[in-house]
Amino acid sequence: MLSRRKGGDSVPTPTVQPKFPLGQLVMTGGVADLVASNAAFAKFCTDSLYRHASGDWGNLSSEDKTENELALKSGDLRIFSAYETKGLPRIWIITEADRSATTTLFPEEY
Repeated sequence: MLSRRKGGDSVPTPTVQPKFPLGQLVMTGGVADLVASNAAFAKFCTDSLYRHASGDWGNLSSEDKTENELALKSGDLRIFSAYETKGLPRIWIITEADRSATTTLFPEEY
């Protein structure tokens, strides 16, 4: 899939079939501020959201990963992921139990 940037350049965009509805995509103010000022962090957040949507739960315990798998089957529990990469702050991504919204946040903002 290709998307168009200003100026007409075509850039490849990932094609991910989400395992569950993400609802409205939102981020906290702290995450939004850093996304606006740091391209590497913005890419990390985007890549992490694709991972979350595809069922890659990131840096979670086996118990938390099992809970997410149960949430996929039941359809009425929240889905939680945690991601980290060298040199950037850790983020959490949470999809609400009713699948109305998915939020990217810093752990300290929870």
